[in-house]
Amino acid sequence: MLQLAALWGALLTASPAPWAPGGPSRAEDLVVSVATFGPGDDLPSWWGHTALVVEDTRLQHARLYNYGMFDFSTGFVHKFVQGRLEFWVGEASVFGTYELYKSLDRDVRIQVLDLNPEQALLAAQLLANNVRPENREYLYHHYNDNCSTRPRDIIDQALAGALKKATSVPSRMSLREHTRRYSEVFPPMSLVLDYLQNDELDRPITQAEESFLPDELERQLDALTIDGRPVVKQKIFYYRTVGREPVPEKAPYWNVWLALGSAAVGGLVFFLSRRLAKKGARILLGLFLTFEGLIWGSLGVFLFVVGIWTNHQVAHRNENLFLINPITFTLLFLGPMLMKGSKRALKGLKWASAALAVTALLGVVAKVLPMFDQQNWNLICMVLPLSVATAAAFWNVRPQ
Repeated sequence: MLQLAALWGALLTASPAPWAPGGPSRAEDLVVSVATFGPGDDLPSWWGHTALVVEDTRLQHARLYNYGMFDFSTGFVHKFVQGRLEFWVGEASVFGTYELYKSLDRDVRIQVLDLNPEQALLAAQLLANNVRPENREYLYHHYNDNCSTRPRDIIDQALAGALKKATSVPSRMSLREHTRRYSEVFPPMSLVLDYLQNDELDRPITQAEESFLPDELERQLDALTIDGRPVVKQKIFYYRTVGREPVPEKAPYWNVWLALGSAAVGGLVFFLSRRLAKKGARILLGLFLTFEGLIWGSLGVFLFVVGIWTNHQVAHRNENLFLINPITFTLLFLGPMLMKGSKRALKGLKWASAALAVTALLGVVAKVLPMFDQQNWNLICMVLPLSVATAAAFWNVRPQ
């Protein structure tokens, strides 16, 4: 990602666009296009990317507008944790950008929009105004305000609200389902993302809200007609990926496998707990509990903190804290104590595992209440069997 940021810097241009208010461009010479870039390798690029392109055919001048600009050097991690990421729109070379994404083996698809001169000029001037230093920054939100929704809104303004009107109908799936299908490329991170986000991702949404994804915005523009005339007059495939699988059309269903895996690991925990007199079994079980405390426990503490003290609204009131929470973090200390044969570790594990099993069961029982509607059955399947088995293992275990 740092390399990509450096390349972007090399592509940036500083001269004012000729279509800026007062510039020499004529409305009838302007062509506006939408560039959609396919998913990449790192997590921020899994979702693809959107940019807008303006070309003055008379002056032979073109500019690409990218709303995905950010800077790692200005407290990025701290701002991310606080839920206050500052992004901005930047200008870049059109074909230099296309070649950059081609070099990363990411699709480059271009939709040339059929706008009348007044619509094209409005879109071009909005972009020229947005990129000004005093206007270019915005507070990023993955679902509500990002590199795809900003171009969507520019296009909608140029079309006098026609895009928003056409996409005000119910979506074909929820935000969570979209997130799951795009993150399926790396299942462990997919589960982490699912764990960290609350039931806001499960509410009914419109097609307009689906366009936080570049592919969905592209799909909507392909389908949009005004008075029987398609808004996209030309579709260009500048580059097609040769090494990537397409994003699945449906979200993955892992519940059965997660439950079976959790039950199998829980069975192993119970088996090892009955052989603590053997050093090898005690060390193996202690290592597993330490790892669980480190990974799951850290997630539990992180979600607890960001859910209370940050602006990450999708982390607030998260039912997954029933399953993995700060109590899980105690395993990070109890695991090494168990490896050393501490009797206090057994007492601590008895109460910690019992508390985790009870909270997990409460998270399931609470589903009978309307307000507990988070679609987290995959996390329940992954955590509940192991939590119950661990509690059963240590509740009646005797010091050896």
